[in-house]
Amino acid sequence: MAKKLKLNSSKHASNVVVIGLGRFGGALAKELVDLGRDVLGLDSDEARVAEYANYLTHVVEADPTNEDALRELGVQDFDAAVVAISSSIETSILTASILMQIGVKQVWAKAASEAHGRILSQIGVHHVVYPDSDMGKRIAHQVGGDQLDYVQIDEGFVLAKTTASADFNGQTLEQLGFRRKFGIIVIATSNSDNNYQAAGPATLIHEGDYLIVAGPKDKIDEFCED
Repeated sequence: MAKKLKLNSSKHASNVVVIGLGRFGGALAKELVDLGRDVLGLDSDEARVAEYANYLTHVVEADPTNEDALRELGVQDFDAAVVAISSSIETSILTASILMQIGVKQVWAKAASEAHGRILSQIGVHHVVYPDSDMGKRIAHQVGGDQLDYVQIDEGFVLAKTTASADFNGQTLEQLGFRRKFGIIVIATSNSDNNYQAAGPATLIHEGDYLIVAGPKDKIDEFCED
C-alpha cells in the first residue's frame, strides 16, 4: 500500500509532485529540488524511479491514473502538481483530470500539441505548457532574428536580450526615452554576460551593452531590428 507523505507545514514551503520523470519531468524535478522545494517524483517505470531516487525528496513507482494510489500518497495535499507526460496523451489527460478532481491547488501539464493543450485547458488545468514549441520559437529568434535571447511571457508579450547600438552611447535611459519612442521598457543592463543590474532612469548606456527589454512582441521586434 502506498504511504501518504508528510509535508513540510511551513507557510513558506512549496511542495510539488512531478508525474512523469522523462527528460522534461526529470530536469524540472531536479531544478525544483535545487530551489529548495520538497519534490515527490512519480513514474510507472521502475528504472526511472531508481534513477531519481538519490536526487528527489521522495520517488514512487505508481500508476498516475490510479486515483486511489494518488490519494494514498497525499498528492491532494501538495501545493502543485506537474503532469510531465507526453508519450501517452490519454494518460496525460486522465492524470490531469484526476488531479483536478482530488483538489490539487495548482495543476501544470505539458502539452505535446495544440490539440492536446486545448483538451487540458478544457478540463480545467491551471497552466498548460508547450516546452517543445516554446523552445523552438526561442531558438528561431536567436538564429533568424536580431535578439540574442527571447522568452515569450504571455500571448503577445515577450522578454528579449539585445545589444545597445552606437546611437545610444553615453545617454541615460531617461534621455533615450525607450518607452515613449518604441513602446518598450529596459529591465536590466550589463557590460558582460554575468553582471546584470536593474535598470532605472539614470542608468547610463554604452555601445555594446547587453539590454534586457520587455514589451509587446511587435514592438520588441521593431526595436531589436533598428
